[in-house]
Amino acid sequence: MVLSVSERTFTQEVLESPIPVLVNFEAPWCGLCRIIHPLLLQFKNQCGEQIKLVGVNADDNFKLSNRYRLKSLPTLLLIENGVVRRRLEGFRSREDLLQALEEIKLSYGKSANAYNNSKTVDLECRSA
Repeated sequence: MVLSVSERTFTQEVLESPIPVLVNFEAPWCGLCRIIHPLLLQFKNQCGEQIKLVGVNADDNFKLSNRYRLKSLPTLLLIENGVVRRRLEGFRSREDLLQALEEIKLSYGKSANAYNNSKTVDLECRSA
């Protein structure tokens, strides 16, 4: 399940999250948004509790759409500690998205080793 966030809940659910958050900016009229939704759920299942997946309706949250300078939908932002670490947009196919998500999993496998804080979760996502 994808948590739906708004301008009101964005700071708490995304910017202050203790784990990385993949934010999916989407809209009800966006066909590609509906196509990638199952792929995002699959990615979330592979990563478990090591990454949070949230959805933002870009039409209903105009301030967030402007703040993150959305050019197209869907746009995915990987936000960690309140900072955008990756921006994914302009998908041409399922394969584009799958490759980008795989790169995220690999990058978090590397960065997890860089953390020295004992409270930090191992962020390496594992394939099922």
